[in-house]
Amino acid sequence: MSKTAMAGRVSSTESTVKDALFDVTELHKGFAAPAGMLNILQGLSFSLQEGEFLAVVGESGSGKSTMLQILGTLERPDSGEIRLDGEPIQALSSSRQAQLRNQKIGFVYQAHHLIPELTALENVALPLLVQGCSEKEGQARAAALLARLGLAERQLHVPSKLSGGEAQRVAVARALVAKPRLLLADEPTGNLDEKTALEVFGILKQLCREEQAAVVMVTHSMALAKRCDRILYLHNGRLVERC
Repeated sequence: MSKTAMAGRVSSTESTVKDALFDVTELHKGFAAPAGMLNILQGLSFSLQEGEFLAVVGESGSGKSTMLQILGTLERPDSGEIRLDGEPIQALSSSRQAQLRNQKIGFVYQAHHLIPELTALENVALPLLVQGCSEKEGQARAAALLARLGLAERQLHVPSKLSGGEAQRVAVARALVAKPRLLLADEPTGNLDEKTALEVFGILKQLCREEQAAVVMVTHSMALAKRCDRILYLHNGRLVERC
């Protein structure tokens, strides 16, 4: 390859990384085990653009949840680099990472993890209150989002009075109310029937597109994965793309 061609390839790669909203490079993570070090993640690398929806699939125990914990700064990698909006986030202090999570990262889990004593409205408004919004403004923004999700009549109900699909939609609203740049979803529809799962997924995808949030969704459902922009398979600690 000529020097000119090589320079062009490097320039193109640098441009892609620079323009990426979320960029992961050579992420490694291992755990000590009786038989020796267990290497869970071995050189994970990928990039996401604004509004891009990525599905990650893999066998149980392949490290998908560990990957999400690290991407969300809830756990530290052994090595590698993670950049969000161009900022390296893996080496930030714990307090700065907590601030970053509240401002730029949203989480949706298989179990909705709503606070049982709070109403749907209060659960959704909570991230805004942590950011310093007034209660009035936080609840107004939460109410507007719940209405978009078809829950205007259920906003004053506590989680125990909601159906599974309703509770998961509240969890989606809570994850998105602060307009995160990155959304991490761990089997977000795993506890729902197929019809409700597709409905919740459709709402999640639409709202993330509108806000131009990048999404990494771990799922066992190929039906949902095929509705995403890309599918990556976590196999032997690495992410691979298959046709």
